Formats: sequence, C-alpha cells, structure tokens
Amino acid sequence: MSRFNVSKVAVLGAGVMGAQIAAHLVNLKVPVVLFDLPAKEGPKNGIVSKAVEGLKKLKPAPLGVPEDAALIEQANYEEHLDILRGCDLIIEAIAERMDWKLDLYKKIAPFVSADAIVASNTSGLSITKLSEGLPDSIKPRFCGIHFFNPPRYMYLVELINTPTTQPVVLDQLEAFVTSVIGKGVVRAKDTPNFIANRIGIAGMLGVMKQVENFGLSYDVVDDLTGKKLGRASSGTFRTADVVGLDVMFHVIKTLQDNLDEKSDPFYGNFGTPTVLKQLMDAGALGQKAKAGFFKKVGRDILRFDAKAAEGKGDYVPGGQKADEVYGRMLKKPAGERLKLLRNAEGAQGQFLWAILRDSFHYAAIHLESVAETARDLDLAMRWGFGMQQGPFELWQEAGWLEVAKMVQEDIDAGKALCKAPLPEWVFKGAVADQGGVHQAEGSWNPATKKFEGKRQLPVYARQHFPETVSGHAQGVGHANFAVAGKTLHENDDIRLWTLDDEVIIASLKTKMHAISMGVAEGLNMAVDMAERDYQGVVIWSGDEPFSAGADLQGMLPAFMMSGVSAVNEAEHELQKTMLKLRYAKVPVVSAIRGLALGGGCEMAVYSSKRVAAMESYIGLVEVGVGLVPGAGGLAYIARRAAENSAFSTGKDLLPFLTEGFTCAATAKVGTSAIESRKLGFLLWSDTIVANKDELLYVAIAETKAMFATGYRAPSKRLFPVAGRSGKATIMGQLVNMRDGGFASGHDFYIASLIANVVCGGDVDAGTLVSEEYLMKLERDAFCGLLTHPKTQERIMGMLSTGKPVRN
Repeated sequence: MSRFNVSKVAVLGAGVMGAQIAAHLVNLKVPVVLFDLPAKEGPKNGIVSKAVEGLKKLKPAPLGVPEDAALIEQANYEEHLDILRGCDLIIEAIAERMDWKLDLYKKIAPFVSADAIVASNTSGLSITKLSEGLPDSIKPRFCGIHFFNPPRYMYLVELINTPTTQPVVLDQLEAFVTSVIGKGVVRAKDTPNFIANRIGIAGMLGVMKQVENFGLSYDVVDDLTGKKLGRASSGTFRTADVVGLDVMFHVIKTLQDNLDEKSDPFYGNFGTPTVLKQLMDAGALGQKAKAGFFKKVGRDILRFDAKAAEGKGDYVPGGQKADEVYGRMLKKPAGERLKLLRNAEGAQGQFLWAILRDSFHYAAIHLESVAETARDLDLAMRWGFGMQQGPFELWQEAGWLEVAKMVQEDIDAGKALCKAPLPEWVFKGAVADQGGVHQAEGSWNPATKKFEGKRQLPVYARQHFPETVSGHAQGVGHANFAVAGKTLHENDDIRLWTLDDEVIIASLKTKMHAISMGVAEGLNMAVDMAERDYQGVVIWSGDEPFSAGADLQGMLPAFMMSGVSAVNEAEHELQKTMLKLRYAKVPVVSAIRGLALGGGCEMAVYSSKRVAAMESYIGLVEVGVGLVPGAGGLAYIARRAAENSAFSTGKDLLPFLTEGFTCAATAKVGTSAIESRKLGFLLWSDTIVANKDELLYVAIAETKAMFATGYRAPSKRLFPVAGRSGKATIMGQLVNMRDGGFASGHDFYIASLIANVVCGGDVDAGTLVSEEYLMKLERDAFCGLLTHPKTQERIMGMLSTGKPVRN
C-alpha cells in the first residue's frame, strides 16, 4: 500500500480541539508539535504549556496515559515557525473566525514545505474561502479536515476539498487518517457545517421546536431520544450540554449567516431558541460550566424549566422518564414502529413521529448539496452523532415508498417544518423501483443519478469487514462476517472459520462473548485443527466486546445442582484451555477490541500475541462479583513478575508483583490499549492498531509472519514466587487499607486470597513453582469464595442489576 509518510504533524491552536487532536496523534506515536500565540507574560510557550497540562486532567481522557503529554512538542508563532519546514501535515485548529484564520495562513505560508498538506479543522466555515488566503503554491495541497469532539473517541472525520485541491492530496490524507489516526472518513461538500453538523444541528433545532409544540420536559425528551431511539445515550439536551451551549450557538450562527430561505427551505427554523439565549445569558454553557439544560446539585440532577420563576427560568427536580408504552413501541420492527408513532394519540408518540419525519425530510432535501452519496450522510450521522442507524437506513428498513408517502402527506397537510416537497428521485426512478437508497452495488448519488460504491483506495484493502450501511455488500466476498469464509465448525457458542485456508478465525457468539464451556471446547478444537493443517489461530469477533469474561450465569446451574465440585471441574477445564493456547505449536493471536475483562483478559494474556485496538479496556475484574480470577489470571501475574525480575540485579520479586496484585485486588482496568500495556496486560511486543476495522487484517498478518519465521511455543519452566514473606508484606498494606476505611471486610478477605495465590502460598521466598501449581491455588480460592454469603450477594446483584454490589 502506498502511504503518505508523515514524519511530524503541526497543530496550530492549543484550544480544546487543537490540544486534543495533538494528544490523539501522540497516542498513535505520530510526532506532533502544538503551536499557539506567544504568552504576554511569563514563558513564551505559556499558552501551549497550560493546554498540555490540562490534557492530563480532562475527562474523558484524551491521552492513553497522562505521562504521554510530555511527547507533545510545544511552540509559539513568534519563535518557532521554522519547525513547520519539517512537518508533512499542518492542521489549523484556531477559533472559528475567518479573518483570524486568513491572517495565520499569511504568517505560516513562507515556512510550509513544498510537499506538506495544510488542512483546516473548521467546523463549518467555507474551505474554498479559506483557501483564497493562501499562496497559489499551497492551494493544491489545502483542504478541510473536521474532527469531532472528543477526537480520541469520535470515529468521524470529514474531509472537504476546494476546486483547487489536488485529488491525490485528499486520497493521501484519507489513507493517513484512516489507518494511522484510526478514523472513519467521509468526504463532505463545501457547504455550511458540512454533513454531520448540518444534518445533526438542524435535527436538534427541529427537536427543540417540537418540544415547544408538544410541551415536553427536557428529561423526558432525553429519555425518548437516547438509547430507546437508537441514538447516543445522552439524548438531545444532555448531548448539547456535553458539546457546550456556546459551541452549539456558534454552529447555529454559522447556519444563520451562511444560509437563507433559497438555499435551505428549513431556514425559518434556524432562529436561536429562546431557551438557549436564556442559558447563554446566565453563563450556563453546559457541562464545562456545571449548568446548562441540566445541573447537578449533590447527587440530584435538576433540569432547566424556562417557565419557572414567573417566566424567568429556573432549575427544578429532574429525572422524569417517558411513558413505558413508547419504549415498547420503539422496540417494534421499523415499519410497524413508525406507523404506531404516527397514529399515537399521546404527545410523546406524536413528538417522536414528528422528529423522525423531519429528519427524513431534511436529509432527502439536502442530500445532493452536502454529500456525495446517501452512504456518506448515514455514516456521518452514525459516527458523528452516535446513531445506530442513519436517517436513510431507518427509512429504507421501514419501507421506502410507504414512509415517503407518510412524510409527503404531512408536508401537504402543513404538519412538517417546511413546505418543500420531497425530491422527485424519492418517488420515481431507481430508488423507488429498488426500495431505497442503499443497494448491494452502492448508495444513491442524486447528482449522478446512480448507486455508487465506496471509494476504492489501497488503504481499504486492510479492512476485511468495514462498518457500512444496511443494504450494502459487506466485506470480503460481499458477506457479513458471521457467514463469510469457509466454516470449519459452528455451534451456538463459537464459529471456527477461515478466509484463506491458512489461518483459523475463532469468533465467539455468546452474549457479551462470554467464555462458556462451549467456547472453551471450540478453542481447544481450533488449536488441534490448526496444529494439523493451518498456520495459526486468530481469536476475533466482528463486534464488541472481545469478551466480558467467563459465563458466570452458565456456571450457576451446575453449582446449584452439584455444588462446588462441579465448578472446580469447570474452572480446571478453563485453565487447561488457557494453557493450551499458550503452549500451542502454532501461534494463537487475540485480536482485542473493547472490553477484555476477567476471563476475556485471561484468554488474551495466554495467547501467543495480542493485537489490540486503541480503544481496548483490559483487566481482571472478578473482585467486583466477590471472586478471584480463576482461569489463570493470577498465575499469569506471578509468572510475569518472575520473568521481569530475571532482568533485574536485585533478588526481591515483590516490586515486580505489586502492579499486577493491585490490578487484580482493585479490579483496575486499562482505559486504553496504551494503559493496558502499562498495567502488564499487553506486552511491548504486542501491536496496537489505530483503526478497529483493520484489526482482523493485522492479526492474520501477524499470525502468518510468526508462522513463517519459525514460531515455537515458550518452554514450560518453573519460576520463583515471593512466598510467605512477600504475602506478609502485602497483608500489612491491606490491613492499613481496611482499617483506614479504604476497603470493606470482604474486599480485604478477597485481596488476601489473591495475595496468597500470586505469592505462591505457604512457601519460602524464591521457591520454584509451576503454572499448574498456582492454578490449583486459584481454583481453591475461587471455589471457596463461591460458598461465601457476601460473594453470593455480589453475584446475584451483578446478574440482576448489572452493577457491582459493595459489601
């Protein structure tokens, strides 16, 4: 694959977005220099220094680990412009002022290298107008690059060209952003607010309008427009608070300043909502000001009521939920769901139909002006606004022509937000004939009047099963991963299959990819088959999580019927499976994405190698249900401590054991692949992958490379443990924690059992033990805890509520 080689990136502007973009680049080992104005007082880099320091405290964390903030080079425009000569990509991310941006471009132009790409992270200003302030030599290498906040976590990046942008520049940047930065790229047309913010903010304004029409409170609306509707769990108004009401105000103003009734028939709805003005005037800018549409007071969440305090507005108790009947309606199949909502008599149902109708209407009217295809619009809304389906996907699933007729009837009856009819292509031609905008060959482009496939760039060959829209061909051989390739074995728990007759892929099918006995049997079978006929095994499932742990619920019937002995036997089988993965004659690679907890973590650490997506959260969390890791996790901690201490001149094992013990005893989970490596759940030899859709490709490539270079399993050997003296030291610390009120009595008891296992039990320091010996100690502790009343309380609490019980 031809790659745009980036030796260094410059980010201009150390505000909220600029600093976080720099942080994400550092996460992915891209050298970056962060610029801002020289400080008027103190060190010239004071503004940047403050921003970099702030990254360590920001939530959600923009950095994989806080200490990586030191990797961001700091600079200012007065002293360091020469640094730009060594940058291959320059991302401008200063405030949304056209005059300020153009002035900065004049300042940096003499220092931009001949091959560097310059891109603006504007959220809505015209990229073409910005390019007019650049020298002719830079214009062909200038474009828009719009990250979404927070940039580490939001998958969407919009790329926007100008009439003078060279096509190869956008291709190079798309490849870099996709593979190196790990984002989903959508190319947007140069219209105000591009795709996601144009459709999304218009949608939020429409919601606010309909809230007034139907007289609903903000907490009820958020309950209706969150997960129940297949959108971000924060709903509408909580999302606005998180984004910042000042940011929302600015994006609305961009629409107001750059559109009119002629360019957007919905323009009459773009007035700044009165309630938004009220909150802005009061300084209630959302989460960052600790007050917006919602305000937290102690443990209580209050909501703003514009009519309270004699019309002046005030906060009143929140937490009201939507009527349950609408939650049930929203679980119905799409076609039935929309009909029920349209015919609903209650205000909440009518409100839901109104906002969905308005979203279909707006997307259809503006598709041709904002995006190349319907796929781009739907993916932009999924990736930028957290929707499970884009508006066209839902419309098509519900029945294209039937929904179109319902929408048009409401337009004709004056119920819609504007009178503009749906475009002709909705009712006539290929879309109407084939039942929607998404077909196997591609998605509808109203400009070319064709269904067009995804842009074919070499970088996408690295994505075997990319995320795409419903109705599309998916991945290798135009098949969903669940049925792709050649099946070698399949049951309700696991599928063993291959894409190339060289590597076996083991895909878990259980809920949350829990490790049941069926999964364990399947993994054993995969290793046996691979040792006979294949180059290795990749453990990968096409959706998150990697695995939430052992199937605790599946174990309970055996425990109830046959007691601890049945669980002991099951745990022993799981431990033997983990050892089989570790000592397989062919490489076993775990491809991790999302949660890898408890047994999922153990499955990963016992693999030959791990390939982890950046957003991988790995840890041993059994203490949360009153248990200890029981499938080899504690034996792994002890073994790794021994291996690491072997490279030290000292003889004391305890310093190398402390981190692992603490992780297991406190259920500490790595909040990124980077932190998981720091905690010891990933090794430095493991691979971190930026883009989740490249995970399988990289894991297969790693497996084949290991096989081709003569992979041999590690030798089984005995290793030293910390023994009773190490345990005594740990116990002293645990007593202090318990007596200081930092740990409950049961937490103290569980932690003491963990200390006993990782230190090797009642033996002298330095005693050589085997993995099997430690696993026996693990099983004894695990099974003993199962009979403890407080552990049983924790297990039942977790199974019934999904939340840990602290007792």
